[in-house]
Amino acid sequence: MSKYTKQFKVSVVEHYLTGAAGLKDVAKCYDLAHSVLARWVAMYRLRGADGLDKKYSHYDAQFKLSVLQHMWKHQLSYTQTELLFDIRGPGRLRIWEQHYDSGGIEALTPRKSAPPKIMTTDTTKKPPASIDVEDQRTHEDLLAEVKYLRMENAYLKKLKAFSSATSANSIDQKAQIVQELRQQYPITDLLALAGLARSTFYYQQKAQLVRDKYTDLKKSIHTLYERHQGRYGYRRITAALQQLGTFVNHKTIQRLMQELGLKSLVRIKKYRSYKGDVGRAAPNILQRQFDAQEANQKWVTDVTEFKVAGEKLYLSPVMDLYNGEIIAFETSKRPVFEMVSKMLKKALARLKVKDKLILHSDQGWQYRMPAYQRLLEQNQVEQSMSRKGNCLDNAAMESFFAVLKTEYFYLNKFTTVEELQNGLVAYIQYYNHDRIKLKLNGLSPVQYRTQASMA
Repeated sequence: MSKYTKQFKVSVVEHYLTGAAGLKDVAKCYDLAHSVLARWVAMYRLRGADGLDKKYSHYDAQFKLSVLQHMWKHQLSYTQTELLFDIRGPGRLRIWEQHYDSGGIEALTPRKSAPPKIMTTDTTKKPPASIDVEDQRTHEDLLAEVKYLRMENAYLKKLKAFSSATSANSIDQKAQIVQELRQQYPITDLLALAGLARSTFYYQQKAQLVRDKYTDLKKSIHTLYERHQGRYGYRRITAALQQLGTFVNHKTIQRLMQELGLKSLVRIKKYRSYKGDVGRAAPNILQRQFDAQEANQKWVTDVTEFKVAGEKLYLSPVMDLYNGEIIAFETSKRPVFEMVSKMLKKALARLKVKDKLILHSDQGWQYRMPAYQRLLEQNQVEQSMSRKGNCLDNAAMESFFAVLKTEYFYLNKFTTVEELQNGLVAYIQYYNHDRIKLKLNGLSPVQYRTQASMA
């Protein structure tokens, strides 16, 4: 081991005490273990420069016992007691305590060294004067120091493993390392090495148990979030968990999703266009009354536009306000009337004789066409239109387009319009059959309609 003069120790300690650098940085600068420097600093603060003198003492059994009794009475750590009584050598007190526990005060009596072996050479030769008296430590002292260094090495290795984390060397990580090593080394020494108070360590243990309580719930939340491709926020996640038989307060789900970094996607408003007055407009009969008491009572419709690889695709759906189900839709590369008329004919085929329907739209040119209005009249459907330039009058349809583009279109990349067309079919199937709605008691539109028909 390298030995250091008193002058060197004082200069290193005074460098640290200037506050120009931290303990580890100063220790690294002088190629020292930071635990060694920490001990020098503590001795300097307690006894001044004299505390850094080299010292070697033989302690009798009575002195050892008095030191141990003082430590037990005042509930001091090994390090605190060693500094108080100026006992050199880390781990020495712990060895005294182990000896006392195993054999009482007799075990604290220093052992007599064995007589020197008779050598054939000149035995009167004295050891060189350059040998430091600190090298004459007992076997027990050396074992204690080796064990301390092993503990320090194990601790630093585990601490280094956290270096890639954003909160490396944090209190909870130190506590985790101490917990992992406490079966191999005394917890008092580990806490002193980590710089943790005993109360702080046990607080972190309790906090870890609370976090572990939600391990299975976090896995379920993450599974649902991935299954729905980030489309669900904490309210829908809560409802989906309730369907699976897990009843947890929505605020807990919100907090856990924040811890997991899971957040529902931000909606982007849909593209809209208006081509001016064409044909005859209908009055706003719906009046933003977007609730329906039964199916086929109130429908809403509109057209939205997508752009893919320099081409455009148009979607024309119709929604039943009873359960938010998309009951019919058509797509086309051009916003032609044929797309709207096909969609309307498929939807009207669902009507029964007793149904009295209101079909609401904006004032788009398709819905002002005489052919469109004749189809409605032939099926005894009352036409309703939003006021000019007021998208809120058709908010239910606007909301569906926002969900569609946020949850599907903006999350995927499409190379052709045909690829998007096929994807829209799959998404609308998912929207109708699998995607739950809170206002539908946590059911999908089709589940809600089916349940109501069976009641």
